[in-house]
Amino acid sequence: MSSLRIRPRFKEIVEGTTEGYLSGIKEAIDDNKEFTGLVSEQYCVIKISLEERHYWSPQLTLTLEEVSQGNLEVRGLYGPKPSVWAIFFMSYAALAVLSLFAGVFGLSQVMLEKPAPILWALPIMAAVALGLYLIAQGGQKVGAEQMFRIHHFYEQVIKHRVALK
Repeated sequence: MSSLRIRPRFKEIVEGTTEGYLSGIKEAIDDNKEFTGLVSEQYCVIKISLEERHYWSPQLTLTLEEVSQGNLEVRGLYGPKPSVWAIFFMSYAALAVLSLFAGVFGLSQVMLEKPAPILWALPIMAAVALGLYLIAQGGQKVGAEQMFRIHHFYEQVIKHRVALK
């Protein structure tokens, strides 16, 4: 799991049924005090227990789909809670929109041969975006050990290794 990956993921084809696969995961979560989770018909989320969970704690989201008789496609996504992901996404989106408006307004002022001090906002917003990126990387480092624990727990449950993309 490289630190350059924002949200590591995997996809694999396994033998079995959705019910059997999810019941094995549910039993393992119920027997283990270190992890909690949600298991529904074709969806599963494995989280760190409430006692150890913090703002940067990751979770593993699994989506199952039957591709043929006796075969399942399992897609897994490691990432922060959706609220953390949404905060960063919206921050980047807001910075992009503000940069676009500042750039258009500033360049139109330059083309009219007027002063355009608003263009100084562009490097400031770039610095804020870089700061957000560094905060996200720091948060990812804080949650890395828990992500490895979730990954190893999942591999123990399914009894084979999983290659991340």
